[in-house]
This record gives sequence, C-alpha cells and structure tokens, in this order.
Amino acid sequence: MKAPPTPAPSDATFESLGLKPALVEALSALGYEEPTPIQAAALPPLLGGKDLLGIAATGTGKTAAFALPLLHHVTPGECKPHTTSALVLVPTRELAMQVSEAIHRYGQKLGVSVLPLYGGQVIGQQLRVLKRGVDVVVATPGRALDHLRRGTLQLDDVRMVVLDEADEMLDMGFADDLEAILSGTPEDRQTALFSATLPPRIASIAERHLHEPVRVKIAREKVEQGEMPRVRQTAYVVPRAFKIATLGRLLDVESPTAAIIFCRTRTEVDDLTVSLNGRGWRAHALHGGMTQEQRDRVIKQLKSQGTDLLVATDVAARGLDIPRLSHVVNFDVPNAPEAYVHRIGRTGRAGREGVAITLVEPREHRLLRNIERVTGQRIEVATVPTVADMREKRQEMLRASLHETLVAGEFDSLRGVVEGLASEFDPMDIAAAAVKLLQDAEDEGRDSEETEIPVVAPPQERKDRPGGKFGGPPGRTGGRPERGPKTRSAPPTWDVTRLWIGAGRHAGMRPADLVGAIAGEAGVESSKIGAIQIGDTFSLVEVPESDANRIIAALKNATLRGKKVLVRKDRS
Repeated sequence: MKAPPTPAPSDATFESLGLKPALVEALSALGYEEPTPIQAAALPPLLGGKDLLGIAATGTGKTAAFALPLLHHVTPGECKPHTTSALVLVPTRELAMQVSEAIHRYGQKLGVSVLPLYGGQVIGQQLRVLKRGVDVVVATPGRALDHLRRGTLQLDDVRMVVLDEADEMLDMGFADDLEAILSGTPEDRQTALFSATLPPRIASIAERHLHEPVRVKIAREKVEQGEMPRVRQTAYVVPRAFKIATLGRLLDVESPTAAIIFCRTRTEVDDLTVSLNGRGWRAHALHGGMTQEQRDRVIKQLKSQGTDLLVATDVAARGLDIPRLSHVVNFDVPNAPEAYVHRIGRTGRAGREGVAITLVEPREHRLLRNIERVTGQRIEVATVPTVADMREKRQEMLRASLHETLVAGEFDSLRGVVEGLASEFDPMDIAAAAVKLLQDAEDEGRDSEETEIPVVAPPQERKDRPGGKFGGPPGRTGGRPERGPKTRSAPPTWDVTRLWIGAGRHAGMRPADLVGAIAGEAGVESSKIGAIQIGDTFSLVEVPESDANRIIAALKNATLRGKKVLVRKDRS
C-alpha cells in the first residue's frame, strides 16, 4: 500500500498490453483506437493476476480498464448452477446496466454471458438466468446480498471481484453490504477496487480485502482558465435518435467556413461521414484506422477548401491547426473535461473568435457540468431550431440572394420569359413562382427539417419520469418540476453534487422548504444552494460537494413537510 502509483505507459496499444486477439479485434471493430491512461496503467497488472487499487475520476475509461482483464481471464460456460466466475459491484442500477452492456460488447466474440442484478427488475428472470450459471454478474450491493441470502447466487467459484466507484457505494450506505459480500468470496480471488478519491474508509477496505495491490492513480490534467480560446460555447440537449438531424439543422444555421466534428470512435466517424455526405455536405473522415497518406490527403483538402467538414476522433485530430476552421462540434460529449478543452482549442486561435457546439443526450448533463467546473466557463444550453425557424432562415437567405442578384443586374436575357408570362399572370405571382422554384431546389434533400425534433429542456427544467430521473422520453412525464433558484451566471468555485430527496410535489414540497431545511438544519449558506427541481414524488437539489454528507445526515434526522424522508446522493 505504500508503494508509489504506477505511471501509465504513453505509447501503449491494446495489442501491446497483451489482450487476447479476440478482445483486440472487438475493440477495433467498436472503433477504439488507443488505451486511455487508466487503461494503459491498469491492464498489465490485472492481466498478470495482481490486485489493483485504481484512483481515477468518472469518464477516464475505468469500465474497460477492469472489463477487458476480466474477460481475458474468464472461461465462458464453465460456471455451475447459481455460480459466477466474476462479480462486479456498482453503486446504482444505471451503472449496472451500463457496465453490463459494455462487458457484453467487448466479450461478444468470446461467448461470455453477463447478467446485471439491480432493484426494480422482475426477479423471476434473474432467477432463471442464475439457475444456469453466469460468467459475469454485475450487481448493486443490495441486490447481490439479497440473492446471496436466497441462495440463488453463490460466490464459491468467483475468481475476480471488482468494486467500481467504491466511494459512491460507501456514500450510499453500502459499507456493511460490501463487507458481507466480500467475506463470502474465496481468499485467493483477484480484486480490483476503483474510486475517484481515496478517503480513509476506502483505504481501510483496500487494506482488508486487497492483497499487495498495485496502485494506479490518474490525475486530471490541469486546465488554466487563461488558456481557454475565444470560443462561443453552446450545448443542445437532444435524444440520441435525433442527433444527426439536429447536427444537419445546426450546420445549416451556423454555415461554418469549415468545421471539425468530433466522435468517440472511428466507427461513429465513418457512419456520420456517410450520413453527412448523403445530406449534401462535403465531409471527410479522419481516424486512426487510416494510413498516414490518407490522413495527410484529408487534411490538405480541408486546408485548401476541398472539403467543408472533418469528422474525426480525438486521436486523429491532435495538433491540427487549420486557420479557416470556424466551428468545432462535439457530436458526443467528451468524457473528460480536458478532452473538451483540447477539442474546442482547434478553433478561436490567434485572436479569432470560434464556435463550439456540443450535442448532449439527456443522461449526459453531469458531464457538461463537470466541463463547466473545470474550465470555469458557463456553456449556454440552447433550443434546437424548429421547422419554422429553418424555413424562416432559408427565406432570409433567399431574400439576400435575390437582393444581390437585383443589384448586380445581368439578367436581361431572361426578361423575355417574364414578358411572355406577364400578359397572362400578375408580375408579383410570376416573381413568387420563380422564388418557389428556387426554394424547392434548395430544399431538395432536406427532409430532416420537416421532422420536428423533440424539445428536451436543460437539466434544471426537465420533467420527471418513473424511476426518479429527469429527461425521459417525450410524452412520458410525471408533471413539470418547479424551478428553484435561478441558474448562476457563472459556475461555482466549489465542486457541486446533487442530492435526491424522497418527497416532491405530491407531499407539498416547495423550493423554499428545501432551502430552509438545508440552511437551518445543516447550517449551509443559502447562497451556496444551487438549482432545485421538484418532481411529483421526489426533489433534486444542488449543494457543495464538501457539505453533501453533512446535509444528508442533517436531513435524515429532520422532517420535511412533517415527514421523515429518504435523502441520498443522486446519480442521473
């Protein structure tokens, strides 16, 4: 435990780290180009069978850092009924689903079976799968303990245990559950513990349950506020199914001189490039799967105005300096704030102003908040232009084009066409018909604009949905949350977290009740309380991270609207 953290190799590849060829192929097919620092540092010791204590923040690639070694070691189909070879413990059902899906994608060619276990599922389905035996179980501590007590999950054959986001599990009160689960696993198992921080409680667990672990710590890259480029930053909250239509609409409105559109994987780059070209844009792909000659040719075309849009991964776009680049688009929110800063730094250089646009799925708003906190700059959340907005925009452009043509003259050869029609039709109707023909020609291939894109409100305005989260599918609402204090014009200087409180509008809850309770019971200044959202059955409130545990303890001992309520950290 006293050994210094292991540094991450700077030039590692997934192949050089020693993964099975089938896993390397799966990663290549998914479009992953190179390991993140936590993956490069964690894979070698985990592949070597050592225990590991990993300190890394959310969004650094931790899931692959433990999922790939886990899949490397598992032998598919060897589990007996009710047993598993690997157990991954996570704090929430959302993370259980996310991790389970990732393990399934990485290990699909290996034939590895994966089962998520969390509260709210129909338990009969879980029991049927467990009865056959499962290679990998991804579970919340409470549901894992429930199956252990039922005897429907047995840990005698577990060879690897992963504790993901261990600090969150402790904050949510799972300490006793974790101890009970770990005590039921074999002594010679391999254990990996990942946490964003290393408080004494995490260190204590590591001392008791990890055997001579390798320590890996990935520090966030520091971003100086003064280094931020002069960029207008805007985000649009949009469902994933409408992201391509939204991108096309925004490109039409913004009319970039040239733009780079960033995607997470090269598969997404290739797919998006095909879609954009099909919609009439001149787009080229740039990613690590291309030869250097191909990449040089694409960059040359962008610099020489032979293409308008470059669709790229972060790896491929490193070090690019394109003077004519006016826009950067994040088709996916980058997991790490530092990646966001590097991306938007491609524009707004040498005193020029640039534009950065980010498409945010409803579940990704916390990533956006993290970026704001690191950069110290507020990202404006705007509304996607509607069909009516686009029609008005096109008519303005038509009007401007006609004005330029009338000023320039040189249309005498066409007067005969108009004079021939003037004896039969009003000249105003003739002009309008000509404009319509021009507009129809401009509209060809713009079918996406005729589909209204669902409006998803920013996090502080979103409607609640079953399951205690915001931003559900359009039409599935549980009533509009009340607005709390206005969003600050500048981001707070302290880290912010969000608390989930089990009482909402149905219990008569108001923003003033929450502000009064937090200020009165926990002694937190009201000026430090952020956005408040009141749903039908629950409420969400932003508070300083450093005060969160104190506020939770104070509210658990207090009454809100005359009742005791459940209070915990939110994960949406």
